[in-house]
Amino acid sequence: MENSYSNVVITGASSGLGRALSLWFVRRGARVYAAARREEQLESLKAEAAAGPGQVVPVRLDVARTDTVESTLLALDDATPGGIDLVVANAGVGGMSTGQQGQWPAVEKMLQVNVLGATATLMALAPRMLERHKGHLVGISSLAAWLVVPRFGIYGASKRYLQTYCQGLRMDLAGTGVRVTCINPGFVKSEMTANNRFTMPFLLETADAADRMGRAILRGDARFAFPWQMAWLTRLASLLPPWLIARSMGSASKKSH
Repeated sequence: MENSYSNVVITGASSGLGRALSLWFVRRGARVYAAARREEQLESLKAEAAAGPGQVVPVRLDVARTDTVESTLLALDDATPGGIDLVVANAGVGGMSTGQQGQWPAVEKMLQVNVLGATATLMALAPRMLERHKGHLVGISSLAAWLVVPRFGIYGASKRYLQTYCQGLRMDLAGTGVRVTCINPGFVKSEMTANNRFTMPFLLETADAADRMGRAILRGDARFAFPWQMAWLTRLASLLPPWLIARSMGSASKKSH
């Protein structure tokens, strides 16, 4: 599948899906502005991508600091001949929350990154893409957006927000030449899932997941959920009564310890 994007911004690129997706586009000749907080990992990514044919340009960016997101992306757009043609809001924070005291700092961070940071990332270059009548905005949500489960209400809600925002943005930009895609991955091997102490059905290798995502982006899919087995199970489970979901998830958590 031929790559139609020359200049790509990917947030959360220092590890996991963001890193793998950066390499996926580099192998297809793109210049990838790999954005993240951890500079050492970004330099490692740059070295790994050195064989080309594209290139990685490290960009230090903390999307939780929304006041810097727009200015950083606008500066990249200014410095890029033809402008940025693909933005992937991939940076995300996971974790459990139970509504108990003492969890607000972690919850606040999750919301800052998954909601405010992702929105700021997708909004930053939308006006310029509209002026150029071309571009592609991609939000990386999760299958967790489809199902409310115990201990993951905040994470699921943040990803449900991103899914809804992408859907509305796609409606707003329909017919302008600017594409909008929402991707809902299932379980993928990463730093985020490494700490999970429960069974993760249909767990995918990172490179495999990045390949599926990259192809969906090039196809211009409006929505892409994968793997299909996990997407199907999640949809089915969402039809169950909440008490049964809570009981089932509680039992699965106990068995995994």
